[in-house]
Amino acid sequence: MNASAPPLPDDLIAVLKRMRLPYLRAAAPEVLATAEAQRWDPTEVLKVLLDEEVRGRDEATKAMRRKTAGLPAGKTFSSWRETDSSIPLPTQHALATLEWVGRAENLAVSGPSGTGKTHFVEALAHAVIDAGMRVSWFSLESLTAAIGRAAVDGSITKAITRITRAEMIVVDDIGMLPSGQAAAEAFYRLVDAAYERRSVVVTSNLHPSGFDTIMPKTLATAAVDRLLHHAHVVITEGTSLRLQDATAGRGVMPLT
Repeated sequence: MNASAPPLPDDLIAVLKRMRLPYLRAAAPEVLATAEAQRWDPTEVLKVLLDEEVRGRDEATKAMRRKTAGLPAGKTFSSWRETDSSIPLPTQHALATLEWVGRAENLAVSGPSGTGKTHFVEALAHAVIDAGMRVSWFSLESLTAAIGRAAVDGSITKAITRITRAEMIVVDDIGMLPSGQAAAEAFYRLVDAAYERRSVVVTSNLHPSGFDTIMPKTLATAAVDRLLHHAHVVITEGTSLRLQDATAGRGVMPLT
């Protein structure tokens, strides 16, 4: 805050607190001082103050959504090296527009470990939140656990409804561990509930057509049928980017 900006009167602070306008309240002393010095029109003062409140609320909402989404590592497009990825650049750019999320289309990214699947999808997830939407992020194991907990008290429907409030629902790293009946049921319930309503994103070392090798065949077939009906399928290739970073000395800070 500008040192020359006088504090707000106590009665005005009390009114702003009662109206729950914390960001306007924080910005008001400096804005009012600037407005007086530069002889702003009163409507401009009001607009600037309300813009500050809207900006603050938007940022707070995004922060809350990032926290509740359960994103794994905080990786965004700012750290994504698009030219190092085997995903074609036009595909990367088209997916980054998020138009497919608005159409409730799905995304399946499959390929060897370390080829950037999770990083790319998490960057998309951050972009979805920045665009004012919500994300739910799971591994297949955490999804199974969440549905299992709901089954104990008979609240599976409520749990699925809560999950599918998000415009993007991610199930990461399918196929890294064997999956039994409970995991297959949880995955099917999610995909079925989201079908043509929400975007489901999966990453896996397996193509979705091979999910029946790690899950009971009937459930896997039904889930994949719905998943792929309106889906973009992306295949990553090559050696592990993590291994490349390690061998190039980019995996750690140099020792001194």
